[in-house]
Amino acid sequence: MARQAFSGSCVAIITPFNGDQVDFPALKRLCDWHIAEGTQAIIPCGTTGESATFTHEEQHQVIAEVVQAVAGRVPVIAGAGSNSTREAISLARAAERSQADGILTITPYYNKPTPEGLFQHFKAVHEATRLPLVLYNVPGRTGINMLPDTTARVWELGNVDAIKEASGSPEQITELLGRGVRVLSGDDAMTLPFMALGASGVISVVANFAPRIMRQLCDACARGDLPEARRLHHIVSDLAKAAFSETNPIPAKAAVHLLGFCREEYRLPIVPITPSKRTALIATLIKHGLLAAANA
Repeated sequence: MARQAFSGSCVAIITPFNGDQVDFPALKRLCDWHIAEGTQAIIPCGTTGESATFTHEEQHQVIAEVVQAVAGRVPVIAGAGSNSTREAISLARAAERSQADGILTITPYYNKPTPEGLFQHFKAVHEATRLPLVLYNVPGRTGINMLPDTTARVWELGNVDAIKEASGSPEQITELLGRGVRVLSGDDAMTLPFMALGASGVISVVANFAPRIMRQLCDACARGDLPEARRLHHIVSDLAKAAFSETNPIPAKAAVHLLGFCREEYRLPIVPITPSKRTALIATLIKHGLLAAANA
């Protein structure tokens, strides 16, 4: 399968709920809005989508519904990772049957595998699907940092499109890029510095409620317009501070709700945003023209 070269502003999309069920009409409206606003890929069933609370059947259905809603207009990269290799393989195969364009597959969390264990995990997933993989390294969530030596070994297997890097380490990004590994930033606030180093884009939380701004930042970085990229970076950094003022995806979903796209409903153990953080979030959205004060 030809390499997809996923790039630019890619949204790790929230999952709307209604009465503890996935709100598929709201999810479709979100997909349409993202495409209209310039989002370049949609990632369902990631951490931001609260996938840890899904049954496998729900995960399969969400991916299938997003693929249908997007209808080939942008790539769909299905969240399909697990800390169980057998489960990760099963989810990857289901995403392939749903005709996703790629798979986002996270380092096994809680298990804390050795570098060899990480390699064997991704090798097994790689061998189980024809879809290109986007590896996902997020030590703050998983308790394990996949170092460049291991990532490069997985990359050499082929059919790995990129790694979503949320280690926050410019040194790690630099080494990966020097080894020829494509990188997508896994941290909104690091989009400019990582793209300046050579990353190809971002898998974004902020894009959930500011898709046009995130697309503009990625475009400015890609064309080397440093003054415009700096201007947008300051906006995105401010939005990212609000988006991560509480555990992701609490503020992001609250923001999407404030924009009128979904109910503000979560699954335990995720709970609604605290009143003080909501007030600060609203002020930030108004400040950057994303929400009218009259609608707050």
